[in-house]
Amino acid sequence: MGAVLAPSILSADFARLGTEVKEVEAGGAALIHIDVMDGHFVPNISIGPTVAASLRKVTQLPLDCHLMVENSDRYLEAFVQAGADMLSVHVEATRYLHRTVQLIRGFGAKAGLALNPSTPLSSLQEILPVADFVLLMSVDPGFGGQKFIPSALRKITQLRQWIDREGIDVRIEVDGGVTMENLDAVVTAGADMIVVGSAVFSSDDPRGNTHRMVRRLAELAEHGSER
Repeated sequence: MGAVLAPSILSADFARLGTEVKEVEAGGAALIHIDVMDGHFVPNISIGPTVAASLRKVTQLPLDCHLMVENSDRYLEAFVQAGADMLSVHVEATRYLHRTVQLIRGFGAKAGLALNPSTPLSSLQEILPVADFVLLMSVDPGFGGQKFIPSALRKITQLRQWIDREGIDVRIEVDGGVTMENLDAVVTAGADMIVVGSAVFSSDDPRGNTHRMVRRLAELAEHGSER
């Protein structure tokens, strides 16, 4: 199975959000990524469960909610009730990670652990085996349109090696600054889920942009299976 694309609505036109989500779905997106910001953990405020519930009505794709918030436990159930299929919480902002992962799974969603670029992989030492996925930030969280931090590639590679060595079923998601120009490198490093924002929504053709990236992911998966 190759890597899949998860367009982030943070970069979409909110005046026509439902339409843009349908466009990227038609282009072959596998997930819809929802960035949730509280203005405390990150210096920006975005959206809450109400928007997720609205999107649930217009797409059958899994909703991948990235909680860049403090006190994430208080919001987990609301997002799952709104239709979230995946919830990731930040290691830096979550005090009791095992309990939070159990809560997410108890509500019926997949549990992810998010790390900022400067947070070492060692912070996952005791919790990695019980997670469903790890979200590696390749920009500092808070705003869309930032440039990819090159050192993230080494981090992806190291996490991929760790997961493969331990033989655990944990997927790697990468979020921040991914474009057509660096897509190959991110996938080759070991990413399973690729979050894209500006690369898809910054023009008038989100469907076409999505399709081109999905097609490239399929090519990379095919080449990988040939080796």
